[in-house]
Amino acid sequence: MNDIHPAALQNLPFFLPGSDGSDPLFTVVVVVLITVLVTAGALYFKLHAIPEHLGVKYNSTQLQLISVLAVLALFTHNNAFWILALLIAVIRLPDFVTPLKTIADSLVKLTTDGMVIKQVEPSPESDSNRDEDTPTGKAVTEMAAQSVQAEKETD
Repeated sequence: MNDIHPAALQNLPFFLPGSDGSDPLFTVVVVVLITVLVTAGALYFKLHAIPEHLGVKYNSTQLQLISVLAVLALFTHNNAFWILALLIAVIRLPDFVTPLKTIADSLVKLTTDGMVIKQVEPSPESDSNRDEDTPTGKAVTEMAAQSVQAEKETD
């Protein structure tokens, strides 16, 4: 049964399937293809994670923006999102929230240090529009007078 046909070559190339049904070329191609696909996928995900790795050192708002742009770029295959995420990760955005919180905390501290703002009702006979005649202007004037007195007492 293992007789070779007289017209057949004595040494067949390795990539031809054998008589037992084995196909060595197909097996090698499948293994190489799976290896290449897994490696390319890992590199692709690593490439899309570069902006997130660069943005870890910044504030959480900037990191969230970078992460959203990277995920959008990953799912939409739109390179503009990825480039924008990379630029945001490389350029440090100024922090506007911290100074505003500090200013607000200072104002709260100033108003709660024993100074009470008195609301003065406007008198009906006053027709001038000067700041000292408005309720807020009078309250500010009284606050300034109280702070001057407090400074004199501490000296």
